[in-house]
Amino acid sequence: MEQVINEERKLSLFEKYLTVWVAFCIGIGIALGKLFPQVAVALDKVSIYQVSIPIAICLFFMMYPIMVKIDFAEVVKAGKTPKPVLLTLIVNWCIKPFSMLAIAWLFLGIFFKDWLPGMEIVKGGTQVELFRSYIAGCILLGIAPCTAMVLIWGHLAKGNDGHTLVMVAINSVTMLFLYAPLGGWLLGVNKMPIPWQTIVLSVIIYVGLPLLLGYYSRKWLISNKGVKWFEEKFLHYLTPVSIGALLLTLILLFSFKGELIINQPQIIFLIAIPLFIQTCLIFAITYALAKWLNLSYRDAAPSALVGASNHFEVAIATSTILFGLSSGASLATVVGVLIEVPVMLLLVKVCLRTKNWFKVSGER
Repeated sequence: MEQVINEERKLSLFEKYLTVWVAFCIGIGIALGKLFPQVAVALDKVSIYQVSIPIAICLFFMMYPIMVKIDFAEVVKAGKTPKPVLLTLIVNWCIKPFSMLAIAWLFLGIFFKDWLPGMEIVKGGTQVELFRSYIAGCILLGIAPCTAMVLIWGHLAKGNDGHTLVMVAINSVTMLFLYAPLGGWLLGVNKMPIPWQTIVLSVIIYVGLPLLLGYYSRKWLISNKGVKWFEEKFLHYLTPVSIGALLLTLILLFSFKGELIINQPQIIFLIAIPLFIQTCLIFAITYALAKWLNLSYRDAAPSALVGASNHFEVAIATSTILFGLSSGASLATVVGVLIEVPVMLLLVKVCLRTKNWFKVSGER
């Protein structure tokens, strides 16, 4: 177990400069969209039941490397310290989705509405106001808690790595049951079309299938190759696959958005504002509740970071399946990726500077 965590502790080249890579791929996507506008459109037409095959392949390879790292045996140990687990679950599923809807609606639906004019046609032929599509993307981010990279944020903050890993596993399982109904309901509140079969199918394909394959392949590989080979060889070469698939997906996403971004670059900035506020707010709420519950710093820090972080791979996958590559919802989820790394690194620094607010692990 300790060896797995040590493997996670080092930021790879892709992870350390993820924001730079994201910006680079956005540039490539914009350029492709302007120079070869039919390429991405042609790729998206290779689909089954509105599921783009090229995108489906990319999204699967984004999710599988995350799922195969999860050691579900650690979930059993979480019962010995239920407070941080319950805190993170309550924040992620009872507070975060609704605060995201409120903040996104306040800024994109009221404050910035006049700067986000226009309509768009999403999958299925439904016409919606563009600002609602951006809000939909924010909603899909708000109900997708905790990415595998939160293991890195938790370690950098000198938190409890075991607790962080447990929350990755628990949130992955919880999403199977809550992501589809909660997402469908909140999208309905936002007056967006709700293809229930598609949203359930997307959760099964992009969470359930990688989770199942990750669990069994991990078990088989460790049994046949040994723990050392799995940790030092397999995970080492697999880690960049997830980021690489994400970056390839971003190129396709932004190839549809080239003209809009060139003509209206302020769109990215306007969407980033409510996402930034939401991330900081959820972190502050969780951190304050952890202090109130008298948790140790090593449990408080990862609890707050897990709550603040988003599972943007799932959000991108779902928005792409529900509304299409060219939708405003997909653009909003991509903006979430763009700000994730710098904001989370900022919050890690906040944790390190406030360690003395909490008790030392083991104290009462």
